[in-house]
Amino acid sequence: MKILITGTSSGLGFGLAKYYLIQNHTVYGISRRSNTELNSFDNFAFLSQDISDFDDLRNNLAEFLRETDKFDLVILNAGMLNDIKDMKETSLEEIKKVMDVNVWSNKIIIDTLFTELEDISRIVAISSGASVSGARGWNAYSLSKATLNMLISLYANEQPQTHFCALAPGLIDTGMQEYLSGLHDTMDFPTVERLKKARSSGEMPTIEEAAKTNAEAIEKLKSYDTGSFVDVRKI
Repeated sequence: MKILITGTSSGLGFGLAKYYLIQNHTVYGISRRSNTELNSFDNFAFLSQDISDFDDLRNNLAEFLRETDKFDLVILNAGMLNDIKDMKETSLEEIKKVMDVNVWSNKIIIDTLFTELEDISRIVAISSGASVSGARGWNAYSLSKATLNMLISLYANEQPQTHFCALAPGLIDTGMQEYLSGLHDTMDFPTVERLKKARSSGEMPTIEEAAKTNAEAIEKLKSYDTGSFVDVRKI
């Protein structure tokens, strides 16, 4: 397969890229920083790109895509988390920054893909349980992931030849968990407390474990209606 993955420098994006590369699939990766381990694979192509720079993203992605005419799978994984705090304390500027990375960059990527390529079989956007939970403290992140779910649903209706899904990947021990575990005075944010306990007790899957679980789940998404939001823990 030919696979495009965003956010490949670390976390789930790195884990998925490595998983597919080991299986001898061709992976095109996009992130701000390169990853030495991924760069060692002959079947890995890489674009260094800040996806929040929209004009640069559009132009550089179009050039990057000249190396191929199709993708069997696109995984829109890149994203960011802002500070955990109440909605009333979250500025519109913070919300805009998160929405630019987690939502609008994906619109540009999707639009560019359909402009430049002849065939895109499947697009999977990495969402979150926070997109539907309304958990206190997740503010802009929850808004962005809920909007991402709808973005995927809308494109599914516009591009019936491509299968779309939004996937909540479950717990993963990434840099985001490192940040959450370092927070203090989080009793007002029950979800953060639950994540901290899961990480400290060893119940949180490693990047490698989560990558395998999610790659297997991505294959199963084919049986779901296009445009669906699916939680990996319910597949």
